[in-house]
Amino acid sequence: MEPRLLTKYKQEIIPELKKQLGRENPMSIPKLEKIVVNMGVGSAINEKKHLEEAVEAMSLITGQKPVVTLAKKSIANFHLREGQAIGCKVTLRGARMYEFLDRLISYAIPRVRDFRGLNPSGFDGRGNYNLGLTEQLVFPELNPDKFVRPQGLNITMVTNVPSDEEARLLLKLFGMPYKTDNKK
Repeated sequence: MEPRLLTKYKQEIIPELKKQLGRENPMSIPKLEKIVVNMGVGSAINEKKHLEEAVEAMSLITGQKPVVTLAKKSIANFHLREGQAIGCKVTLRGARMYEFLDRLISYAIPRVRDFRGLNPSGFDGRGNYNLGLTEQLVFPELNPDKFVRPQGLNITMVTNVPSDEEARLLLKLFGMPYKTDNKK
């Protein structure tokens, strides 16, 4: 079965983007290429169990087994050695990507405490959007009794367009709740 957001993209978002951007070529329409979810676990240097918990939480959140990331260089002040496991990441594409984005927009982001909208300046200048969550427990898949240690994660949405404005429009049409300036 096709994910809900993929169906919405094909039926509603593509025609709207064609109209707003004035394009007819379907290959020039902005699209989401991948979503990378990254979890840095600094406490894994001293406590290996924290990394195992992070890997388990990440696999529950994304539905895919994460890759353990290693330190690129040694830093003495942090007691960090090159090649030491310090985090995990998952790259989502296709149907899993759309399902994850749907859960992120529909369930996880509204559960963030004191949420007033996502930062609209989280774009990197090349059409990719980055956001960070301070706690992974906003995802309903995680049992709060099992995952008691708060752990943050970074989410990067990679688009195929070079401009931030087109990527912002695409994500806005998907339903990303950005902050709006209401200063009077």
